[in-house]
Amino acid sequence: MLCSDQNFDIAQVIRFFRSKPGELAIYYELESGEKSYSRGIVKVCPNTHRVTRFLEKPQEGVTASRLASVVFYCLRKESLTYISEFLNKHPDVKDRTFGKFWEWLVNEEKVPVYGMKLPTGFQLIGQVGLSDYTKWLAHYSSKQQLSPSKPITCRSYARVGLMGNPSDGFNGKTIAMSISNFWAEVTLMESQTLVLLPHPLNDPTEFGGLQDLFRISRKEGYLGGLRLLQATCKKFYQFCSEQGIALSKQNFTLKYDTNIPRQVGLAGSSAIVSATLKCLMKFYNITDNDLPQPVRANFILNVETDELFITAGLQDRVVQVYEGLVYMDFSKQLMDERGYGEYIPLDMRDLPMFWLAYLSDPSDSGRIHSNVRQRWLNGEPAVVEAMKSFAELTDQSRAAFQCKDWARLAQLMDENFELRRSVYTDDCLGPGNLKMVQLARQFGSAVKLPGSGGAVVGLCMDQERLMEMKRAFQEAGCVFCLIVPYDPSVQGQN
Repeated sequence: MLCSDQNFDIAQVIRFFRSKPGELAIYYELESGEKSYSRGIVKVCPNTHRVTRFLEKPQEGVTASRLASVVFYCLRKESLTYISEFLNKHPDVKDRTFGKFWEWLVNEEKVPVYGMKLPTGFQLIGQVGLSDYTKWLAHYSSKQQLSPSKPITCRSYARVGLMGNPSDGFNGKTIAMSISNFWAEVTLMESQTLVLLPHPLNDPTEFGGLQDLFRISRKEGYLGGLRLLQATCKKFYQFCSEQGIALSKQNFTLKYDTNIPRQVGLAGSSAIVSATLKCLMKFYNITDNDLPQPVRANFILNVETDELFITAGLQDRVVQVYEGLVYMDFSKQLMDERGYGEYIPLDMRDLPMFWLAYLSDPSDSGRIHSNVRQRWLNGEPAVVEAMKSFAELTDQSRAAFQCKDWARLAQLMDENFELRRSVYTDDCLGPGNLKMVQLARQFGSAVKLPGSGGAVVGLCMDQERLMEMKRAFQEAGCVFCLIVPYDPSVQGQN
């Protein structure tokens, strides 16, 4: 019999087995105190999930792999003849073990065997003593063994694009920063059935009347956060199944809350997806090795683009995964070679004072992209060159951040906006965005769009005029605030 902290989803294991043209071996990652010579050790290709090497209880130092195969295998009907062949070739009883069989099957016969990871501890009942049981009880209690009284709560922050956007969707470069002013928070609680709780304001199902429904739908739209929770859960299960990660058989209740202004391009949707993914990873004990940061950003983007058909780029998802101030290079060569770009956190010490203003009654931010993507795909020279220029401005801004040359950064922010304006045109940017830019410039502030539209981010070199500028924005019907950067390296932050 097997001993683990949870029963895993056997249906998911069977689904993974059926999707692969070979046999199946379940494995897990050894704990720090476990010795590799006590287990069958496998090497698994991270891309294909094929077991490339099987070593039955190897001596210390023979392999660096810490992936241990457990006594759970799936063998196809047509492969059963291998058992007779193995027994004929190994008459000695001591060689006739299951581990030796799989070692022979993988290493000598080169039969395709695929590995599925069990994200948990593991022991064989009958091979452990009281001290081992005590150790494992302590191990499991340190995991997220949850009850309704101990939920998991995770938060993801809004972000502002400080340079290069919107070139993240066009093999460009950007710099973005997560901010503490606004966030999305998701809470997960273990439960008997899987429940997604609608938000009372963002997912209304009851109205005072048709006029109330009309007013709310006109202002908030039809796209609440509940669909984001559901799409993330669906994609998470699919991802784990495809990546060979067996999930424990547990259910949960999810709910969310957010104070990120809607439809002003501050990455509110991706913040909900990101926070949901954090909760699921903690609940199922999925580590950064299972879902590395750059892959996690791709996952969040795919939830929105593949499942919900939201027009989006990678920038928001990258900065919400890495958090802080992040330089991002999405060059075609990098994206083609490994599927993600180069993401470098920047020093956040002694940053200048940035401000943010947004429209109190915005339009759908996704419409701001217009037909630029198609023009870029068609190879239109003006668009192609503009995206290269965005990348050049980003590299210059990175140098300005490193040298703390804020006057130069302000100049580059203005250039970023004018370049965007030349490509997207005033008609596409809309009167609301142009009005906010014009207002900021009246007070000598650098200004640009931090996202897809509906808000502006600025850098005012004359801080004595900040309060005067704030009043002007408020009188114009906008919301104005000073940005509080979110620095993940600072202790005590959520």
